[in-house]
Amino acid sequence: MHCVEEIKNGIYWVGCNDFRTELFERIFPLPQGVTYNTYFIDDEKTCLIDAMDKSCRDEFLEDVEYLLKGRKLDYFVLQHMEPDHASSALALLEKYPEAKIVGQPSTFKLFEQFFRHPMPDRYMTVNEGDQLKLGKHTLQFIKAPMVHWPEVIMTYDVTDHVLFSADAFGHFGTVGNVFADQADFEENYLDEARRYYVNIVGKYGPQVMNVLKKASKLPIDIICPLHGFVFRTPETVKYIVDKHLHWAQYVPEKKGVVIAFSSIYGNTERAACVLANKLSRRGVRDIRMYDVAKVHPSF
Repeated sequence: MHCVEEIKNGIYWVGCNDFRTELFERIFPLPQGVTYNTYFIDDEKTCLIDAMDKSCRDEFLEDVEYLLKGRKLDYFVLQHMEPDHASSALALLEKYPEAKIVGQPSTFKLFEQFFRHPMPDRYMTVNEGDQLKLGKHTLQFIKAPMVHWPEVIMTYDVTDHVLFSADAFGHFGTVGNVFADQADFEENYLDEARRYYVNIVGKYGPQVMNVLKKASKLPIDIICPLHGFVFRTPETVKYIVDKHLHWAQYVPEKKGVVIAFSSIYGNTERAACVLANKLSRRGVRDIRMYDVAKVHPSF
């Protein structure tokens, strides 16, 4: 059994829905689950971009084997060492011992600390602007430190203008479709995209802006994040980039008031309700009230 889909010209999405994990990073509730994505490029040289969480390891290895169809894996791009994308990496590399590991020097340090299994003969170090030719496809590497790990790189396919964006542009929630244009993103996924950004990446607004400035100089037709949908149309690419530009500047999307409270015997709760009513009578249109004893702060 396999679950893959071609995105464009030999670039494949490989995905796994995680319905079972209740807390992302043991902190953030996942009422709608989460997805893990990797990407495979079928060219003169084969290439896999990132791995998956160990909870999806068997499905991941099965999908890679299906896509290789008996060929060897030439390159494995490790965009960052966060375990939800890298904890199955060692199993992959042991299964395909000829694969070169592509990453930054700091990536390899973390790799050795995580797995205690150095593979220096297989390391291929890349830096900002370096390129890797696979045949028809040429990959270029973009440093994205603290978005949201220190050693993050993004990968850009110069040939088909595809940005493999690591954790950027991702969202919480499992998906049935692969592409954002196949779903009502704003209705069903925007809240979880915002919650993902604010809690996972939000404090690194300046770093996000720096990466978006670099990306703005590139023609981008498709964005492939490690969580959630692939954005493949001009409309969806512009939509998600504009949202991130807005969020990175810490500017509200619309005016309103949030009242967060906790109340032991109900008196503070009553005061919060009175405050909301007074604000409403002064013309405040959007008031959200949260009992922090019941609602996780990530919301």
